[in-house]
Amino acid sequence: MEWLNSLSKAIEYIENHLEQEISFDEAARIASCSTYYFQRIFSYVAGISLAEYIRRRRMTQAAFELQRTDKKVLEIASKYGYASPTSFNRAFQSVHGISPVAAKQKGAVLNAYPPIRFSVKVSGGSAMSYHIIEKPAFHIVGIRMNLVDDMEENQKNVPLFWEQALNDRRFSELCELNNAAPNGILGISVYENPENIFYYIATSSTNKAPDGICEYEIPASTWVVFENDGYFKENVQSVFRRLYTEWLPFSGYEYAGLPDIEVYPIQNKTVQSGHSEVWIAIRKGE
Repeated sequence: MEWLNSLSKAIEYIENHLEQEISFDEAARIASCSTYYFQRIFSYVAGISLAEYIRRRRMTQAAFELQRTDKKVLEIASKYGYASPTSFNRAFQSVHGISPVAAKQKGAVLNAYPPIRFSVKVSGGSAMSYHIIEKPAFHIVGIRMNLVDDMEENQKNVPLFWEQALNDRRFSELCELNNAAPNGILGISVYENPENIFYYIATSSTNKAPDGICEYEIPASTWVVFENDGYFKENVQSVFRRLYTEWLPFSGYEYAGLPDIEVYPIQNKTVQSGHSEVWIAIRKGE
């Protein structure tokens, strides 16, 4: 359960700095992972991005102050890190649906977002079909796009990248290059360092990458493979959420922080519905 305690401590740091600058790097250090993985894990478990969570918490506190004090809007905007009334007004309206000035009126309807508390989810519902495998390092070839620290931006751009890839002549090449497991077309998030974060649409292959195609070596690891018949009934974010709140706490394993892999079946050089998988690298817990 140590990962749960680490995430909770990172949230405590954020709560204590709502009126100051919040360092994502420091929050990640407290959570014992890289900044990229902290934001990624947070968005999966919480269901919103870290930036959006902080915005909601600050605007919740700002609304309380607008209603219970005589402070001016500009004063409260400055307190919560907004240099201009325009940017504060935009953030406030995105959370509450009304302007800060309107929030001062009696009877104004506002939204309150309490601090997140991470806990193990107790559920007796749907099963998670999985198996665990040991796999040596393997070679992938594919096309890639740059990811950024902003998870909201990535969540908008990755689907667009898939759209473009399916109409790219190189996609057919990738289908032909697949000659090793995991079989199919892969969606892979790769973190090398803060300046080099990529999302690959790729395939596992023993062949060298042809011109215009990138390649990468996936390290040897233990993998938990979650399975579905047909496209995922739950999206990848939901699989990760269940991994952290339902599977990991009781499994004796920890997240290994290696590339995460989505596996989609191919037929006639196109992605098909069928048996799909998510591969997540794990290691034995301490």
